[in-house]
Amino acid sequence: MANSHRLLFVCLGNICRSPMAEGIFLHLANERGVFNLFDVDSAGTGGWHEGARPDPRAIRTTARHGIQLPSTARQVVQNDLVEFNLLLAMDSANLGHLNRMGADNAILMRSFEPGNTNELDVPDPYYGSGDGFERVYTMLVASCNGLLDSLC
Repeated sequence: MANSHRLLFVCLGNICRSPMAEGIFLHLANERGVFNLFDVDSAGTGGWHEGARPDPRAIRTTARHGIQLPSTARQVVQNDLVEFNLLLAMDSANLGHLNRMGADNAILMRSFEPGNTNELDVPDPYYGSGDGFERVYTMLVASCNGLLDSLC
Protein backbone atom coordinates (compact mmCIF):
# COMPACT_ATOMS: atom_id res chain seq x y z
CA MET A 1 0.00 0.00 0.00
CA ALA A 2 1.41 3.40 -1.03
CA ASN A 3 0.03 5.32 1.92
CA SER A 4 2.34 5.25 4.89
CA HIS A 5 -0.05 6.42 7.62
CA ARG A 6 -3.31 4.63 8.37
CA LEU A 7 -5.38 6.64 10.85
CA LEU A 8 -8.68 5.76 12.54
CA PHE A 9 -10.61 8.50 14.35
CA VAL A 10 -12.83 7.03 17.08
CA CYS A 11 -15.76 8.39 19.10
CA LEU A 12 -18.85 6.86 20.66
CA GLY A 13 -21.38 6.55 17.84
CA ASN A 14 -19.35 7.70 14.81
CA ILE A 15 -21.80 10.42 13.78
CA CYS A 16 -20.36 13.59 15.36
CA ARG A 17 -16.77 13.91 16.52
CA SER A 18 -14.92 11.18 14.62
CA PRO A 19 -16.47 11.91 11.21
CA MET A 20 -15.74 15.60 11.79
CA ALA A 21 -12.12 14.75 12.63
CA GLU A 22 -11.88 12.52 9.54
CA GLY A 23 -13.24 15.22 7.22
CA ILE A 24 -11.15 17.99 8.76
CA PHE A 25 -7.98 15.90 8.62
CA LEU A 26 -8.54 14.97 4.96
CA HIS A 27 -9.24 18.61 4.09
CA LEU A 28 -6.10 19.87 5.84
CA ALA A 29 -3.93 17.09 4.38
CA ASN A 30 -5.20 18.02 0.92
CA GLU A 31 -4.43 21.70 1.53
CA ARG A 32 -0.88 20.76 2.55
CA GLY A 33 -0.43 18.53 -0.50
CA VAL A 34 0.11 15.38 1.58
CA PHE A 35 -3.30 13.75 1.07
CA ASN A 36 -1.73 10.76 -0.70
CA LEU A 37 0.32 9.86 2.40
CA PHE A 38 -2.76 8.83 4.38
CA ASP A 39 -5.52 6.26 4.57
CA VAL A 40 -8.10 7.66 6.95
CA ASP A 41 -11.34 6.30 8.39
CA SER A 42 -13.55 6.81 11.43
CA ALA A 43 -15.53 4.47 13.66
CA GLY A 44 -17.49 4.37 16.89
CA THR A 45 -17.10 2.24 19.97
CA GLY A 46 -20.84 1.54 19.72
CA GLY A 47 -22.77 0.32 16.70
CA TRP A 48 -26.09 2.15 17.21
CA HIS A 49 -25.71 4.34 14.12
CA GLU A 50 -24.02 1.83 11.82
CA GLY A 51 -24.66 2.73 8.18
CA ALA A 52 -25.83 6.28 9.01
CA ARG A 53 -24.42 9.50 7.65
CA PRO A 54 -22.95 12.01 10.13
CA ASP A 55 -25.30 14.07 12.32
CA PRO A 56 -26.80 16.94 10.27
CA ARG A 57 -25.35 19.45 12.75
CA ALA A 58 -21.85 18.07 12.14
CA ILE A 59 -22.41 18.25 8.37
CA ARG A 60 -23.66 21.85 8.60
CA THR A 61 -20.80 22.94 10.87
CA THR A 62 -18.04 21.59 8.65
CA ALA A 63 -19.81 22.71 5.45
CA ARG A 64 -19.72 26.31 6.74
CA HIS A 65 -15.93 25.91 6.63
CA GLY A 66 -15.87 24.28 3.18
CA ILE A 67 -15.35 20.74 4.48
CA GLN A 68 -17.29 17.67 3.39
CA LEU A 69 -17.83 14.63 5.63
CA PRO A 70 -17.36 11.46 3.55
CA SER A 71 -17.97 8.83 6.21
CA THR A 72 -20.71 6.36 6.98
CA ALA A 73 -20.95 5.22 10.60
CA ARG A 74 -19.46 1.90 11.57
CA GLN A 75 -18.31 0.23 14.77
CA VAL A 76 -14.68 -0.40 15.67
CA VAL A 77 -13.76 -4.03 15.06
CA GLN A 78 -10.82 -6.05 16.36
CA ASN A 79 -9.07 -5.98 12.99
CA ASP A 80 -8.89 -2.15 13.17
CA LEU A 81 -6.31 -2.48 15.93
CA VAL A 82 -3.81 -3.97 13.49
CA GLU A 83 -4.98 -2.39 10.23
CA PHE A 84 -4.44 1.17 11.46
CA ASN A 85 -1.11 2.63 12.62
CA LEU A 86 -2.81 5.08 14.96
CA LEU A 87 -6.21 5.10 16.67
CA LEU A 88 -7.24 8.62 17.67
CA ALA A 89 -9.79 8.55 20.49
CA MET A 90 -11.99 11.59 21.02
CA ASP A 91 -12.22 11.15 24.80
CA SER A 92 -10.90 9.08 27.69
CA ALA A 93 -13.93 6.75 27.63
CA ASN A 94 -13.26 5.95 23.95
CA LEU A 95 -9.57 5.46 24.74
CA GLY A 96 -10.45 3.09 27.59
CA HIS A 97 -12.69 1.07 25.26
CA LEU A 98 -9.89 0.76 22.69
CA ASN A 99 -7.39 -0.22 25.39
CA ARG A 100 -9.78 -2.91 26.70
CA MET A 101 -9.97 -4.25 23.13
CA GLY A 102 -6.17 -4.60 23.29
CA ALA A 103 -5.06 -1.52 21.37
CA ASP A 104 -1.49 -0.44 22.00
CA ASN A 105 -1.59 2.26 19.32
CA ALA A 106 -4.41 4.47 20.66
CA ILE A 107 -4.02 8.05 21.86
CA LEU A 108 -6.30 10.95 22.71
CA MET A 109 -6.91 13.23 19.73
CA ARG A 110 -6.30 16.44 21.65
CA SER A 111 -2.84 15.19 22.62
CA PHE A 112 -1.85 16.73 19.28
CA GLU A 113 -3.45 20.13 19.98
CA PRO A 114 -0.53 22.57 20.34
CA GLY A 115 -0.26 24.03 23.82
CA ASN A 116 -3.10 21.96 25.26
CA THR A 117 -2.12 20.24 28.49
CA ASN A 118 -5.31 20.76 30.50
CA GLU A 119 -8.33 19.15 28.84
CA LEU A 120 -7.61 16.30 26.45
CA ASP A 121 -11.21 15.15 25.84
CA VAL A 122 -13.16 16.37 22.83
CA PRO A 123 -16.62 16.88 24.39
CA ASP A 124 -19.54 15.08 22.76
CA PRO A 125 -21.80 17.78 21.24
CA TYR A 126 -24.67 15.35 20.46
CA TYR A 127 -26.92 16.27 23.40
CA GLY A 128 -25.67 19.80 23.80
CA SER A 129 -27.10 23.01 22.47
CA GLY A 130 -25.68 26.27 21.25
CA ASP A 131 -22.25 26.28 19.67
CA GLY A 132 -21.09 22.81 20.78
CA PHE A 133 -20.41 21.61 17.25
CA GLU A 134 -18.50 24.79 16.40
CA ARG A 135 -16.38 24.42 19.57
CA VAL A 136 -15.63 20.80 18.65
CA TYR A 137 -14.74 21.94 15.12
CA THR A 138 -12.22 24.45 16.49
CA MET A 139 -10.63 21.82 18.77
CA LEU A 140 -10.40 19.32 15.93
CA VAL A 141 -8.83 21.79 13.48
CA ALA A 142 -6.09 22.56 16.02
CA SER A 143 -5.60 18.87 16.82
CA CYS A 144 -5.59 17.79 13.17
CA ASN A 145 -3.02 20.47 12.32
CA GLY A 146 -0.86 19.27 15.22
CA LEU A 147 -1.26 15.67 14.10
CA LEU A 148 -0.23 16.58 10.56
CA ASP A 149 2.76 18.50 11.92
CA SER A 150 3.85 15.41 13.86
CA LEU A 151 3.44 13.03 10.90
CA CYS A 152 4.81 15.12 8.01
